[in-house]
Amino acid sequence: MTETPGRETDNASSESAPKDEGAPFRPHPKSPREAIQPEQAPPPPLRSRHVRNPLVIVVNALLSLAVLVVIGTGAMLYWGKAEFDAPGPLAAEKTVVIPSGSGLRMIADTLENQGVIEDSNVFWAGVQAYKNAGRLKAGEYAFAPGVSMRQVMDDLVSGKAVYHTVTVPEGWTSAQIVARVREHPVLTGELDEIPPEGSLLPETYTFTRGTTRAQIIQQMKDAQTKALADIWNRRTEGLPVETPEELVVLASIVEKETARADERPRVAGVFVNRLRQGMRLQSDPTILYGLYGGEAWLQDRSAITRSQLDARNPYNTYQIDRLPPGPIGNPGRAAMESVANPSRTKDFYFVADGTGGHVFAETYEQHQRNVARWRQVERERREREEQGAQGGAASGGSGG
Repeated sequence: MTETPGRETDNASSESAPKDEGAPFRPHPKSPREAIQPEQAPPPPLRSRHVRNPLVIVVNALLSLAVLVVIGTGAMLYWGKAEFDAPGPLAAEKTVVIPSGSGLRMIADTLENQGVIEDSNVFWAGVQAYKNAGRLKAGEYAFAPGVSMRQVMDDLVSGKAVYHTVTVPEGWTSAQIVARVREHPVLTGELDEIPPEGSLLPETYTFTRGTTRAQIIQQMKDAQTKALADIWNRRTEGLPVETPEELVVLASIVEKETARADERPRVAGVFVNRLRQGMRLQSDPTILYGLYGGEAWLQDRSAITRSQLDARNPYNTYQIDRLPPGPIGNPGRAAMESVANPSRTKDFYFVADGTGGHVFAETYEQHQRNVARWRQVERERREREEQGAQGGAASGGSGG
């Protein structure tokens, strides 16, 4: 059978005709077995070859480590600052001596051993952080209860140490002053000699533990030199004292004659008047110094006999003219001021009045009457003492 050519053409054109692009997509139908099989997961993305590079791995590790170090350091600093500023373990006030020449580590260990701080390492690091390692001062320090490490550091930097004192009364001789300095329990070192009379200024001196006795004596000498120079420059013109040394001599006599500040200028005025008139000073303390030197007032030698009064020695102002050859003690600032600027008075005499002060007179006749009253006061005082002693003895006898 012969096929029709035209029909063949139609079949070919039908097979080769393009599909309709607008038609909906219909997936190829799966077999029942394929439908129940799970779909295969997509493969993981391929890693970059740069990430896998060993150098990159090391750099990442170092960066991570650096971040951890920064965080750790910050936490440590925060904790350390809190510990440095926190109240310490000290329960009661305590005195600690930091020896001279101690380094920061030794100081920190000393404070921890004494219970002032909790951790010497924290204190050491804190002082280093504040750049105070070389500024801590030796000395004796009193720490309050609960004192923080920061306050301890501040005290050591400022040198806020415990201060001790030694007081020298006005008019004391150099021997008396040296005896007091030698017996002070905090001062150290020895004194080999007694300074010249009148070369020390009686005052209260402060010092820290570790100060030597020689250093305190030198402070007294320096203070006297400075005070005397200042007072001499402000003296009244026309005084019968020609040098600063003579001013000290007369001031030492004034100091021994009266302990009352309000009387010193007037007593000085009496002696100045006597010197101007060429009269002898006739001061009892000069006799004692001439007899016993600087040891005169270390014991009770206040009573003067007639033979001592009449005996001639370089300091006996009843027997010599003008001033003795040197001071009879170390006058205070007020006594030297009194001699440099004495009262303008016409008095030439004074005698004790029985009340701790003195009564003054312009003439010898007035003075004799004052002396008579003083002797009467003395007799009455002795009688009262004798009656008291007899009463005490009688009371003791009856009680036995």
